[in-house]
Amino acid sequence: MTPIHILKKVFGYEKFRPLQQEIIDHILEKKDTLVIMPTGVGKSICYQIPALIFDGLTIVVSPLISLMTDQVQQLRQLGVNAVILNSAITTSEYQLNLKKIVSGESKILYIAPESLLKEEIQTILLSIKVDCLTIDEAHCISEWGHDFRPEYRQLGQLRKKFNDAVVVGLTATATPRVQDDIQKSLNFSKSSKFIASFNRENLLLRVIIRTDPLQQTLAFLKNYENQSGIIYCFSRKQVDTLAEQLNAYGYSARPYHAGLSDSERHKNQDLFIKDKVQIVVATIAFGMGINKSNVRFVLHYNLPKNLESYYQEIGRSGRDGLTSECLLLFSYSDINKIQYFIEQKENELERTVAKKHLQAMVKFCESTVCRRIPLINYFGEEFNTENCGMCDVCLSKQNELQDLTIKAQMFLSAVKRTGEIFGATHVIDVLTGSKSEKVLSNKHNKLSVYGVGKETSKKEWMVISQHLINKSLLIRDEEFGSLRLTEKSAAVLQKKEKVFAKIQVQEESFKKIKEPDQAYDTKLFEILRKKRKELAEAQDIPPYMIFSDKVIAHMATYFPQNQKEMMNISGVGEVKFQQYGKIFLALIKLYCVEYKITGQREQIKLQKIKERAETKPRHIEIGDAFNDGLSINDLVKKFDIKQGTILSHLYKYLLEGFDLRVDGLQKLSKVTQDVQKKIFTEFSREGTDKLKPIFDKYNDVVSYDDLHLLRIIYLTH
Repeated sequence: MTPIHILKKVFGYEKFRPLQQEIIDHILEKKDTLVIMPTGVGKSICYQIPALIFDGLTIVVSPLISLMTDQVQQLRQLGVNAVILNSAITTSEYQLNLKKIVSGESKILYIAPESLLKEEIQTILLSIKVDCLTIDEAHCISEWGHDFRPEYRQLGQLRKKFNDAVVVGLTATATPRVQDDIQKSLNFSKSSKFIASFNRENLLLRVIIRTDPLQQTLAFLKNYENQSGIIYCFSRKQVDTLAEQLNAYGYSARPYHAGLSDSERHKNQDLFIKDKVQIVVATIAFGMGINKSNVRFVLHYNLPKNLESYYQEIGRSGRDGLTSECLLLFSYSDINKIQYFIEQKENELERTVAKKHLQAMVKFCESTVCRRIPLINYFGEEFNTENCGMCDVCLSKQNELQDLTIKAQMFLSAVKRTGEIFGATHVIDVLTGSKSEKVLSNKHNKLSVYGVGKETSKKEWMVISQHLINKSLLIRDEEFGSLRLTEKSAAVLQKKEKVFAKIQVQEESFKKIKEPDQAYDTKLFEILRKKRKELAEAQDIPPYMIFSDKVIAHMATYFPQNQKEMMNISGVGEVKFQQYGKIFLALIKLYCVEYKITGQREQIKLQKIKERAETKPRHIEIGDAFNDGLSINDLVKKFDIKQGTILSHLYKYLLEGFDLRVDGLQKLSKVTQDVQKKIFTEFSREGTDKLKPIFDKYNDVVSYDDLHLLRIIYLTH
């Protein structure tokens, strides 16, 4: 069978997502492959399809028992005989799985790294044909990563024993430095790397200042009644307390942390993935390893220790492709807690790395530009879209510059008069006339600045403080969080310089973003969801393993009337149809008769379901339109965005393995052939991912817009 045949027959999808086909072909050619791909965009298919084509066994190394179990269950629902070897299964099941591996009955084995390192396991595996060794969560190999595991480091030596096996490394979170370390540890060539965009377009990102966390959480949850979500807290005590409070307010919540017994932890997770519990409250430090597709929100009650953790944790939402929300409650007091734990590390290198990671996390929270810019750039990908439309900054109604000079003078003066040894929270308490013990004990209520800013809310003052830091008018001590003036501060205090900024004060109403294509029949959707839950409970499996919310939403949109139409729904393959399709088809037909629904609603033809199900990201839409003959100027008019943004989308299109037509680009360049030749030489030597070093060298003859265009011309050739 060919990869595309397996994709349709087993997984129920009509076409591959970006990069999947190229990665699968690379693996089938027995070329070692490193895949950096966000959660929820189809990493697993990249090794699962080759596993079904290879004659021999595919070994999948995974650090989390729950994730292995989940993957095996999902594959079995698709008719794939996958097995697991770990400490969570019974002795008889363990022996049975070994027999299936040796006999060739099972083609995919999921195993923990510590189990694979055992000599007796290696002896068995070396006696059979192993075609592929897949290392999931490959960032665990790197000591520069956020989740370094020593046993993973030994996999580099182990791979030498499986000489005939292609090695595949997969991760959703790896900075360029971690990527290089993984390749070096596994002895990969530089050409073995495939990087998908880190931009999860269906995730709405929000950061707000934490004031009253419980009330902020309750206000947020009003948008998500009867929908699944995860809340991350810093400590076990906080997890237990918040779970109790949420239950008291009528929500169904369970705690999840390392202090619970294995059985209780497993029970709580099981209730969550089977939709019997709405919310899991978990510690940031404890990885859950779930693969639940219908998590609609992730709320960070506290600051994550680094952007890798944050990205991985928000990645547990929206895996079905539907819009999901990620809210972070930000407080400077969390920085001190994290720094305390960093200082407990004995290794100086680990302390240094952890501090840099924390600094990047704080800068993300303080960002006054699109949240995706600092987040995605952190992982080495350029992101310069003017407005993502899916973060609090870009959704802010405040687009005009405001004159903040007077408020800036108040704030800077308060920092100076309190001795430049306090953080933003205390300075704001002084400005707003707080009678807190700290203000009174330091006699700061006697200062001339006490209460002068009480007409401005504490939230707005916090945003102003972030702007002053970003404009280098203040420096925040990385260790203690105290604020100090800079040389530039004097000019503002002396009324020689003005301060302008766009101020967006965070709303507490948490208006929900509607799904772009939420045209499904809600009544039918609930009927199908109820039936899905019944079927799942009968088999003791999570409901999303039968059909995801997205698949059910499409059934409730297109009202399929027969097998052919049902199998046109993206995500319904042959095995799924035989197991469940007929049951759902009967319910849909009955519903159509009862409510006199004839044909497809709103005249939507079923052959377009695939296209609608796999909605094109903007860069794919723009790249395809350009290849269809539209000029750059046509694209600017069609999408109502600047030429620079069009070029950024086309670059992303090329990075994902698509081709662009050559004509229509060169004539736009105003750069001389001589300069163009020099720039191309720089691209050849330095690569195309970083433009700043080239701009610094040639900024007298080229602009950034010129470089963006030349980069695309270079890549198309």
